[in-house]
Amino acid sequence: MLEQVYWKYTIGPAEKISLDIALAVLAELGFDAFEEQEEYLVAAGVQSQVMEEAADTALEELSIPYTKLVVENENWNAIWESSFDPIIVDDIVAIRAEFHPPNKDVEYEVIITPKMSFGTGHHGTTYCVIQLMRLIDFNDKTVYDFGTGTGILGILAEKFGARYVLAADYDPWCIENATENIEANNSKNVEVLLADAPPEEGQFDIIIANINKHILLQFMQHLSHLQTGGNQLILSGLLIEDEKDILHAAAKNGYEKVQLNEKNGWIAILFNKTS
Repeated sequence: MLEQVYWKYTIGPAEKISLDIALAVLAELGFDAFEEQEEYLVAAGVQSQVMEEAADTALEELSIPYTKLVVENENWNAIWESSFDPIIVDDIVAIRAEFHPPNKDVEYEVIITPKMSFGTGHHGTTYCVIQLMRLIDFNDKTVYDFGTGTGILGILAEKFGARYVLAADYDPWCIENATENIEANNSKNVEVLLADAPPEEGQFDIIIANINKHILLQFMQHLSHLQTGGNQLILSGLLIEDEKDILHAAAKNGYEKVQLNEKNGWIAILFNKTS
């Protein structure tokens, strides 16, 4: 078990627009796990990677109340379990923790242990990506899940029929968590990889990247080289105001927008590779 110490910030109460701004700011300061609640935002990040003073200054300048505490691995699970509820996406996919009873009313079910890694379906980005995944034929396809977090999207891709999924993340904690979740879901065709950039070689029928605007723009051309015409790309981790920049970069690299989904100010976009 990896031993880590985290900063956990609870921000609010505040209006949604203020919380969205706070999230965008904290995402640039080393925080990589977020939970949106009514009038509150919970943000967490590895203590050694979080810019604590800059975060405090930013929140004070935004005039948003907040509290913070240090959380260790040993008590992190208890914190998440106390607030983690099952979620259903479009009455097709159910996402739950192992301590929840199975849901027999949906076609697909994913078991996710609610640890530090991002991706439980509650956040608007993950929710929208899952909706867009239902528009793609995954049967016998190869998939690259860039920034896998909990592994939820890679696991779901296999359940949708993918024959091989490469689930990558730069954070060793995410790799550990994703591996545990892959085992919990009895996934046989999902490989995890510790990496901070896409592979140099290979071809993937489908690429899913739920990260953030800056990383997506940095690696857009790289991702394009891993696909040929007729392939699909889903991008997320994006705010509504990021749409123009993402569409421009995607078009330059041979992608055409198919559909955009939005939830709580966050968007996910499905593209076809045209060239």
